[in-house]
Amino acid sequence: MSKRTIYAPSRRQFMQAAAGAGVGLLAGASPFAAFAQPRGELVVSNWGGDWNSNVMKALETPLLEDKGIKVRRDLASAPARKSKLLAERNLPRGSVDIAHLTDADAYELQVQGVLEEIDYDRIPNAKNLLSMSGMDNKFFAPWVYSGVELIYHPEKISAPTSFKDLMKPEYKGRVGLIDQIYFNYLYAFSLVGGGTMGNIEPAFPTLLKLKEQVDPKIYPSHQQLVAAMQSDEIWISANYKARAAQWEADGLPVRGAYPAEGGIAIRFGVVIPKRAPNKDLAYHYINEMLTPQACHTLAELTYYAPAISNVTLPETLSRQVQFSEEQQSRLHVVNFEYAAKHQPEWLEWWNKNIKV
Repeated sequence: MSKRTIYAPSRRQFMQAAAGAGVGLLAGASPFAAFAQPRGELVVSNWGGDWNSNVMKALETPLLEDKGIKVRRDLASAPARKSKLLAERNLPRGSVDIAHLTDADAYELQVQGVLEEIDYDRIPNAKNLLSMSGMDNKFFAPWVYSGVELIYHPEKISAPTSFKDLMKPEYKGRVGLIDQIYFNYLYAFSLVGGGTMGNIEPAFPTLLKLKEQVDPKIYPSHQQLVAAMQSDEIWISANYKARAAQWEADGLPVRGAYPAEGGIAIRFGVVIPKRAPNKDLAYHYINEMLTPQACHTLAELTYYAPAISNVTLPETLSRQVQFSEEQQSRLHVVNFEYAAKHQPEWLEWWNKNIKV
């Protein structure tokens, strides 16, 4: 990744900046100040709910909207938003400038020719990305990361130690799963059944056995799941470590437990569609996203670990969002090529066999 730190303005922006520079010189200001803040409207594709609210608080409101950039939000589930980007792939001009996705979703769109190859020379703050596998992806700019572990109600059950604890018959009717992250259950139960991240075939019979033994409740989103745990409807689930830490900090009756099989690594970040109408602002968005201010605030709000090296978190927060070295060594990274090839059939199988 190059460390050159240049923002390349368009000819129109250059002329506007030049005019502004003349005014600035008369006022005693720096002639280069006009380059610091691009203007215009930015269309951001994102999930809704508390994730979007937290992105607004950490990034979009203080670092973009308060500085004159208009942000228009296109909120929907990941499958719906991916379908939209695919549909716009061959148009002269798309409707989205920047899209929030997981690393796996980004890879799926990348191989289908939907995404712009990211020019890191236009993102000065990218030089601080962690030196972890996938952190310098040419089509996906990571922001935060975490991993799937077990989440349980400590007043109802003892701490679980394995994903297969979700299958205990005594938990029948008390297991909750989230439709929104169905793919993580395929990975988890593949590991339970002796599979790998590159072969999840053992997940299918194992999940069918789980359904037969505990009749899991399927919730559409994180919010519905945690409400069910708060009301004692649900006692155990599997979700991101960040969610367990966030809900525990909010005073809810949940705890996280690292599974014997190892966690499932997840990264959240953004992509630029090839047909994005305002790529200059999209690059500016990513650069502001990777500032210590934005990463620190998002960690405080969501308990996801920052993907940059130059942010210092309070000791307590750092323990809550980070995995130990031993746990990190057992985090399973998704085989993106394999997942992209099979995800449509996985979703169909999930909808017909588990979600119903």
